[in-house]
Amino acid sequence: MLRPIRTLAAAAAALALVSACNSASTNGTSPGAPGDGPGNSRGVTADSIKVGGIVSMTSASGYSKKDTDLGAKARYMRANAEGGVNGRKIDYLGAEDDGQDPAKNLAAARKLVQQDKVFAVSPMSSVTFSGADFLEQEKVPTFGWGTLPSFCGPQYIYGFNGCLVPTPGGTLNQTWPEGIATVLGGAQGKSVAVIANDSDAGKFGIRTFQQGFTSAGFTVSYAKASVPAAAVPSDWSAYVKEILESNGGKAPDAVVSVMQTPNNIGLFTALKRSGYKGLLSDPTDYDPGLLAKDATKQALDGVHVLLQFQPFESTDPKMAQFKADIKAAADGREAPLNMHMLTGYMSADLFVSIARKAGKDLTVESFQSAARGFSDTGTLVGDRAEPKGQKDSFGCGALVQLKNGAYEVSVPFKCYEPIPFK
Repeated sequence: MLRPIRTLAAAAAALALVSACNSASTNGTSPGAPGDGPGNSRGVTADSIKVGGIVSMTSASGYSKKDTDLGAKARYMRANAEGGVNGRKIDYLGAEDDGQDPAKNLAAARKLVQQDKVFAVSPMSSVTFSGADFLEQEKVPTFGWGTLPSFCGPQYIYGFNGCLVPTPGGTLNQTWPEGIATVLGGAQGKSVAVIANDSDAGKFGIRTFQQGFTSAGFTVSYAKASVPAAAVPSDWSAYVKEILESNGGKAPDAVVSVMQTPNNIGLFTALKRSGYKGLLSDPTDYDPGLLAKDATKQALDGVHVLLQFQPFESTDPKMAQFKADIKAAADGREAPLNMHMLTGYMSADLFVSIARKAGKDLTVESFQSAARGFSDTGTLVGDRAEPKGQKDSFGCGALVQLKNGAYEVSVPFKCYEPIPFK
């Protein structure tokens, strides 16, 4: 049975409890110790598989990924309605809130493994993933959006659309550069400015997208991870000045923000007030809920948003299934769709798909064996394959533009050939 999402107070109490448990554990027989016998099938009973999530439900800036939890719940509910995974129901505990705090992210991972004894963590959605090493050490299959380096390389950690921040030897997804080139009528002779938060994710984003846009034929006139990650700036004038003079003293043809919604609203508003008429793009602001406020709608009007999944406007039958599943998980309400729901849904979908392939005798070993030969096609994120996805992205995506208060597909969903990452 699916359990209701815990309240923040309950989560805080649980974290306090697990801290006490951690201090009392002093030997290799403690709960969740790597390599112990019961850990190979931890969280698995004759009729259930226990799964939990880690999601930034709250943050200092007010930004929230809480609907990631609803998306995961929706996919697990459908799996259970269809008879479960090889006869076992998914016992989804809901998501722990890490508040975008590295210490809380690690504490949430420890709690799920050592106290709740989950078989898998899916979804994991945050800009911080300090619990990654712990989950890898404990051999916990973990699924999320592969926008952090921790999704690229470890054996037990999977991005639902592959590895988006690869190490040298991997590949880069070219959806964003190729999509923007399509909107601009080509990349040759065009310049782009890329800006990100001063965080690990931001720095890796700058490194990858700088290479991606250059490979597509753009001149990258500005590429900095300079915006504070902890708080949204009240004055964007210094950033705007640098960007607008970056292209040999002129404005670039496009400004790409690798940041979250509050930062994007501030930056784009400041750029528009400065008179900037070029293309604006980000990977975050595909959320009908943002259109409820006139100020937000105005700030994001005209912005092209990168998607790494089928747009909600798609007529694909799998998108119709996703919408029906979300409605069921929301108790029959028409919940406004957003990309966080898709993140949770597809994280859960990849876990369920591999678990089904693992067969009735579900252990970590049988799961990993199934993952090593897993592939499918035509999903909401394109074709998938493991373990290829732990090194490369699945290479598909689209762009949508907010225009006159509604989203329109500006570049249809397509799979692009990835490029080697250097």
